[in-house]
Amino acid sequence: MTMDEFYGVAGECGLPRFAAKQIADWVYKKRVTSIDQMTNISVANRALLSEKYDVGRYIPLEFQQSVDGTVKYLFKTENDKLIEAVMIPEDDRATLCVSSQVGCKMNCLFCMTGKQGFNGNLTANEILNQLYSVREAEDLTNVVFMGMGEPLDNYEQLKKTLEIMTADYGMAWSPKRITVSTTGVTPKLKRFLDESNAHLAISIHSPEKEQRLSIMPAEKAFPIAGVMDLLKEYDWTKQRRLSFEYIMFDNFNDSLVHAKELAQMLRGIECRVNLIRFHAIPNVNLKTSTKEKMEAFRDYLTSKGVTSTIRASRGEDIFAACGMLSTMKSKKNEE
Repeated sequence: MTMDEFYGVAGECGLPRFAAKQIADWVYKKRVTSIDQMTNISVANRALLSEKYDVGRYIPLEFQQSVDGTVKYLFKTENDKLIEAVMIPEDDRATLCVSSQVGCKMNCLFCMTGKQGFNGNLTANEILNQLYSVREAEDLTNVVFMGMGEPLDNYEQLKKTLEIMTADYGMAWSPKRITVSTTGVTPKLKRFLDESNAHLAISIHSPEKEQRLSIMPAEKAFPIAGVMDLLKEYDWTKQRRLSFEYIMFDNFNDSLVHAKELAQMLRGIECRVNLIRFHAIPNVNLKTSTKEKMEAFRDYLTSKGVTSTIRASRGEDIFAACGMLSTMKSKKNEE
């Protein structure tokens, strides 16, 4: 809940107004798992709260650990759907990749989540629970909205989550610790840029309209050209960081012609490009680029003033890498 909602709860239960701040402190700062643990609230008032509310915490059903230390968690949602979250350790960082939807509407050709179809939006509670209920919850340094789903397609719950994560009454995180990834849902993208200071990552994957459309149906509704026009209206030299995600497919989007077109598209925008190795998924006739092609692509972009890096692949052995999250198999096993 937001602070305003906590005030509503206090009023509804006949508690003094300051009790709302106490509840928020117990939930977000002290990370209690039950109302009974809120010891500076009277026993009678705790009983009143417990009649209508609970904290909203629930542990993962299971987890898997990769040989590289990456950990994938399986959570059940409030309506018995399943989602996954991934914790990626790296030196002094612990990044949690969270899901925002069960499945996804975008149906990108290279993504297993899209093959699952769309099964519903997550609530702010279900998103935040991923942060609070993984084993590494106390040690997280960063959060990326790059798990299952298109975050901007669930914008109201995303906005609420970001408020709670960054508010003084909530987690009090700096927006610099948060990155939201999107295919470019343009109307909601503008709202996100106006209403949040979190970092932004755009999934681009090809600078060519028809080619992008062939692997990303969202190109039809939200053309990358329109996304770029919107991004150019904002100042990217300040605190917020803009990055572009580019999965590289062999003999598809990995030529120097593509690199040249991408550099032209990004000219004049302060940004970085993350080149990502494609992780093979069933029934998709695409292959990853070679190491040499990825390095040549990176070097060309760098030579044109576009900061570019090759992202290390993490968690592929447990299907936790980019584009590999799906709960279809888990749901079938459970049934």
